[in-house]
Amino acid sequence: MRDALAYAIQKLGMKMLGQMKTGPEQPNVIISPLSISLILSQLALGALNETEELLMRHLHANTLPCYHMSIQNFLERLRKSDLQVATRIYLQKGFEPKPEFVNQSQYLYDSEPVTFKGVAEVNEWVEKATNGKVSDFLTSLPPNLLLMLINAVHFKGEWKARFDPRFTSKDVFYIDDKHLVNVDMMMGPKYPLSLLIDADLDAQVAWFPFKNHMSMLVVMPMNGQVNISDLATKLNISDLYDRLPEERSMQVKLPKFKLDYSQELCEALTNIGMGELFTSPNLAAIAEGPLLVSSVQHKSSMEITEEGAEAAAATTVVISRSNPSFSLNQPFFFALMDDKTQAPIFLGVITNPNPGAPAVQSSGGSGGDKNDKHFDKSFGEPPK
Repeated sequence: MRDALAYAIQKLGMKMLGQMKTGPEQPNVIISPLSISLILSQLALGALNETEELLMRHLHANTLPCYHMSIQNFLERLRKSDLQVATRIYLQKGFEPKPEFVNQSQYLYDSEPVTFKGVAEVNEWVEKATNGKVSDFLTSLPPNLLLMLINAVHFKGEWKARFDPRFTSKDVFYIDDKHLVNVDMMMGPKYPLSLLIDADLDAQVAWFPFKNHMSMLVVMPMNGQVNISDLATKLNISDLYDRLPEERSMQVKLPKFKLDYSQELCEALTNIGMGELFTSPNLAAIAEGPLLVSSVQHKSSMEITEEGAEAAAATTVVISRSNPSFSLNQPFFFALMDDKTQAPIFLGVITNPNPGAPAVQSSGGSGGDKNDKHFDKSFGEPPK
């Protein structure tokens, strides 16, 4: 059952990730499929007939006998981790939510539907619910607001094996074949890493565990480009977990990054087939009267730094070229995972970990570092 829930969250997440917009202003994407699944699941409690069916189909809920209870159990355990999760349904004044919907929302999702009082109140609630990590959630409101779905998630994890800040230095990240940017690159001279070279994905897959049964799974395509629709068809996270080899000590480079990504999700949800929510849904189990979803606001933030469980020993390690190494220095996909269920909490794509810095043209001929950048070829042959 846990596998089915994890798979359901992954499927919706990859579909949504493929709809997210990137550009020079917002080159990186991070969304929380968990958070989006939660808010749509709560909405499904208030939906009837075709609308409930539509929501449950997109949530892949048919793979689970007791979908809402499965989510509730999952959520209860997650709230004990390093994750802050906040979901809420806001209703325009005049709509009185039905008692059964209120009770079920509170019991299953710890999330009560409330009357909308203004932007300041929403922002205050989100900030409090995420321990101050997500602030200024809303800047303005959609006109004619009837019902608004709010979800926010924040994670700041501690590595099981920390990176010593003294080894962090400026290094190059290749945005594409022609552009590079200087980033703060963390370095572990002898970092315990599970590294897999996957022939199907034509990518290197690395697994970075955090404390508290969470981890970051990184997929770095060999060709330097992350193709989400391609990944969505080929990626099977449970299968990757099963095939990850034993950790091996190697030189590892990982860029520091801090991500904040916010997106109004109406267009993305419409594009994947859920447009009915915004035009003519049946939400009669929430309140009487013609209700439709006016807005689905999503904001995620995440920070990756050197912090970890223990201070590294004060020794200097000389790196010889023959050591296996892994350098995360070109665009990559990542999934922040709950290890127990293998459900993705966050999914994202980093094409530029330092968007504030100027991108520099890379000289075609002298890209020696880029060509031997990732690993020692003798290590980790692609699976047969």
